[in-house]
Amino acid sequence: MTRVCLIEDDPIMGEALVQRLSLEGFEVAWYRSGREGLRGLERVGTDLAVIDVNLPDVSGLTLFETLTQGPGPVPPSVFITGYGTIEDAVRALKLGAADYLTKPFSPAALIDKLRGLAVAPHGTAGEVLGISAAMRRIEAELQCIAQHGTTPVLIAGESGVGKEVVAQRLHQIQCPQAPFVAVNCAALPETLIEAELFGHERGAFTGAERRRAGVFEQAGDGMLFLDEIGDMPLALQSRLLRVVQTRHLTRIGGSNPVAVRARLVCATHRDLEALVRAGEFREDLYYRVKVLEISIPPLRERPEDILWLAERFLAEHTQRFPQERRMLGPAERERLVRYPWPGNVRELHHCLERACILGAGERLALDLPDAGGNETDPSLKTRTQAEERAAIQTALSAHDYRIAETAGSLGISRKTLWQKMKRYGLSRP
Repeated sequence: MTRVCLIEDDPIMGEALVQRLSLEGFEVAWYRSGREGLRGLERVGTDLAVIDVNLPDVSGLTLFETLTQGPGPVPPSVFITGYGTIEDAVRALKLGAADYLTKPFSPAALIDKLRGLAVAPHGTAGEVLGISAAMRRIEAELQCIAQHGTTPVLIAGESGVGKEVVAQRLHQIQCPQAPFVAVNCAALPETLIEAELFGHERGAFTGAERRRAGVFEQAGDGMLFLDEIGDMPLALQSRLLRVVQTRHLTRIGGSNPVAVRARLVCATHRDLEALVRAGEFREDLYYRVKVLEISIPPLRERPEDILWLAERFLAEHTQRFPQERRMLGPAERERLVRYPWPGNVRELHHCLERACILGAGERLALDLPDAGGNETDPSLKTRTQAEERAAIQTALSAHDYRIAETAGSLGISRKTLWQKMKRYGLSRP
């Protein structure tokens, strides 16, 4: 059972939150002052903390600063605050708090945030990849892959789907203190890519005035991410294969082998198997880099992640620009879910960034092509089903897949919920 430390001086709100969190399966310790809460956190082990900014004796921000300066671990913390103290909450985020909610807020919103923090791996609170079944499976795969730190990984998916984000997540799990070096093979001129990858000795070619380490060496004991490996020149693929096989390289102009300690993670939006058949990609390299393959579905195939990502992007924008606190209304939510997002997560991010910058007050200036349709549109049924599937997936995640509670929140019977879960292929990850 997840243990929550609640520090809230308002007796009505405190009692309501204790009752609701207890019903949702959390074990709650409620403290009514900052000093009492600080003693409780230092004395009793807890998994998560919910802290009010305005406390009668010491502010929640001061309390959190004290925690961060102490010798013990700081639990993932969510701040609750009034509109007049958002700046303090943003300061807490910079100190390492997980999130914040402004009053008045829905208890369901707090529960969603706490459940998201509770399922995150230890030490990486809140840094999950998504709430869809597909992204949860990838998250679980990364936990296993991280245990085998020298085996190459291939991440496949459409442009903008988040391949580098998945690579960074693997790095965070496997070796967060070591370097993460990213190189886009398609962006480097063919004349420079060899030197960029393998480095060179002094005098190896005109302009090589000193020895330079390549990205394999720069990555050290960490991770080297080669994006768009399908665009690597064929002539260089044999050298890369040798490095992957022997875990040694030779700098341009050099003769002494250099050990390669970094893990290689490759990514591509292209069909490497088709490139192999066309003679544009080495077959032996293809099989060597795809020992562990992760395929990321496009955003349109995991609609339940759309609103989850949108909320995160808006929260990040508010953290950077507290005066531009934008909100997603029902109309905006519907438009986001209906739109097919051909540019995937990157397009969603850019769309919301523009909507925040050009918005006013809490209103977003959302500029999207009309993704609706009339009743004869053959794709309308598909979009409606995607919205229903997303709503059910979100409710299941919020209630930790407890069928009775999920069905009650959706206003349907347990039998109907089971039938819809079977139809949409939903199950506990």
